[in-house]
Amino acid sequence: MQLIKKLLSVVGIISITLTIILVTTLVNNSQLYAAEISQIEFIGEAILPHNSTLKNNAIGGLSGITYDPNKDVYYAISDDRGEKAPARFYTLKIDLSKGKLQNGDVVPLGVTTLLNQDNQPFPPGETDTEGIAVTNRDTVFISSEGDGRQLINPFIQEFSLNSGKLLTTLPIPNKFLPDKNRQQGIRNNLAFESLTITPNHQYLFTATENALIQDGPATKPNVGTSSRILQYNLVTNLPEKEFLYTTEPVGQMLNVTGRFSSGLPDLLALDNRGHFLSIERSFTGLLFAVSLFEVSLEGADDIQNINSLLAVDSQKIKPAEKKLLLDLTTLDVVLDNIEGLTFGPDLADGYRSLILISDNNFNSFQRNQFLAFKVKIESPLMRLLRRLIRR
Repeated sequence: MQLIKKLLSVVGIISITLTIILVTTLVNNSQLYAAEISQIEFIGEAILPHNSTLKNNAIGGLSGITYDPNKDVYYAISDDRGEKAPARFYTLKIDLSKGKLQNGDVVPLGVTTLLNQDNQPFPPGETDTEGIAVTNRDTVFISSEGDGRQLINPFIQEFSLNSGKLLTTLPIPNKFLPDKNRQQGIRNNLAFESLTITPNHQYLFTATENALIQDGPATKPNVGTSSRILQYNLVTNLPEKEFLYTTEPVGQMLNVTGRFSSGLPDLLALDNRGHFLSIERSFTGLLFAVSLFEVSLEGADDIQNINSLLAVDSQKIKPAEKKLLLDLTTLDVVLDNIEGLTFGPDLADGYRSLILISDNNFNSFQRNQFLAFKVKIESPLMRLLRRLIRR
């Protein structure tokens, strides 16, 4: 009996030692701060009534959303190009206190007009504001796709939450700017849709919805596209890295009308280590197909110094890794034009809330749709420790 006890004691010591070595290895490899979604559950839908207005502004074109934990409100950017009202974002309250989302739980609180460098509202046609991300200093960064046809450059700018005043303009690398010969730059309406800031507020990320002209074709049935993820350092306000993101091909069977569009409309940072959620959305003229992916930049090649993917062997470039998290067509809802996502507050059961929104294009046949989920976010280290404890 004493021998058995000694053997068990030795085995226990070895197990503890191996666990400590494994945990130390993970920590040294910076995996402690990595984050992944281990569980996701749909908890409801809300639709803003058609023709909703706020201060005589039609509410619509909701292309991006971000959550302000300090004020417990959300900011949603409109992609109206100044046709309904000047460029603006809305402040919203979303009530998840019951652990679910339903009609009436989304309440518009205010609208803020964005001001240009002359402290005036942007003229019609000058912006196509698509992405929004709140900072920890009472400001928001907003991305505009510009207009490739009119040679209006895309931008990423910082604005005051209170006044809408322009504060900072981030430089855009030349390869993203359209030229008169149509040989390079963003494609019209397929540029900087996405915007997200890491939890430590040190990095900002955006991405092109489709490939730059010099990087390859736009997406089409059965063919994906080569988007670029662009990383900014918010200490220097300079772009410092770029990564290849390849969208999924969309089946020909979905293209029932001959009309087609597909791409990458938003990213959401999970941690400070280059892990994200992404939305990929396709439209066929009748139906929307939307998928959520987990994305990792770990091991992806930096392509900042490559001006054209067509000029190199792109097969040798390691892109961002993706893993399908959820195909939204499996939900018991009719999907609209989902373009934005953000985390919200923690729920009563300890899960994190996740909100997705749709852009109704100010079309009477479409809706301002809000979808809510609860998610469990864990690091690989925490999952490992939890499994060891269970054993």
